[in-house]
Amino acid sequence: MTTKRITAELLALVAERFKALGEPARLRIVNELRHGEATVSDLSDATGMGHANISKHLQLLHALHFVVRRKDGLYVHYAIADDSVFALCDMMCGRIAENALERRRIAVGR
Repeated sequence: MTTKRITAELLALVAERFKALGEPARLRIVNELRHGEATVSDLSDATGMGHANISKHLQLLHALHFVVRRKDGLYVHYAIADDSVFALCDMMCGRIAENALERRRIAVGR
């Protein structure tokens, strides 16, 4: 197995992306985009968050290449740029579920 040395600059970029996904509001937006392309209004309706708040989060997600946007007349449609973000989220959700199951087993003595 080859080990690859990761530079401090690359680690900083990775940390910036993880930090973006560390915000629950942005994860809600990403999760809604799992169902396909959506406008700010669509995302606001689905999440209950305000338009300005959604727009602010989408701006950051776009800057970090998590989402792409497409203009259609007066509307901007957002979509996930790379589905691998879902694999990352699914992996973490699965790990949390496994941890919860293990804690339950310990609590009941099995």
